[in-house]
Amino acid sequence: MITVMLVDDHPMVREGLRGMLEAEADLTVSGEAGSGTEALALAATVRPDVVLMDLRMPGGDGVEATERILAILPDTRIIVVTTYETESDILRAVEAGAAGYLLKDASRVELANAIRAAARGETVLAPTVADRLVNRLRRPAQPTLSARELQVLARVAMGETNADIGHELHISEATVKTHLLRVFSKLEVSDRTAAVTTAMARGLLDF
Repeated sequence: MITVMLVDDHPMVREGLRGMLEAEADLTVSGEAGSGTEALALAATVRPDVVLMDLRMPGGDGVEATERILAILPDTRIIVVTTYETESDILRAVEAGAAGYLLKDASRVELANAIRAAARGETVLAPTVADRLVNRLRRPAQPTLSARELQVLARVAMGETNADIGHELHISEATVKTHLLRVFSKLEVSDRTAAVTTAMARGLLDF
């Protein structure tokens, strides 16, 4: 028997999930919580095999609750069940240790099979969620400019000289040049104009 804990701030959603799971002979609901804080306290008591976790709730969101539960119950498997499928939400959940990410339109069979798979140690993702993760991995990594590099580049975009930039930022002209060389390397460009246009095209500079 696989024990499942339900975490969602809407009682009707929890009732619907419970009804779906009660139809499965090998699944049983061991507890329900309406917030992240309640989920942590309840999980420590009932020690479920699998948690179905809502993403956005009062009293700490699902990602925070996932991290805190796994810190005390590392063998518990947590599946996020939500209506949200933005890339940032998916990545936050996966990075927090979630074993799965399903959408609330999943059928009873899909939900039950996902719980069984998670309990076996497998990762379960809704098809659209899996597609988003694959597309993310296929995209080249976005270069990251430091705060100082962005400050220097923003002033370059405004037409300031290295000397002007150094004076405004209280750094030497040589340091300005060093920052620019790092920017050129990260953006894979060879001059100031290309650095500015590339940074703007990639959303690193906003004018």
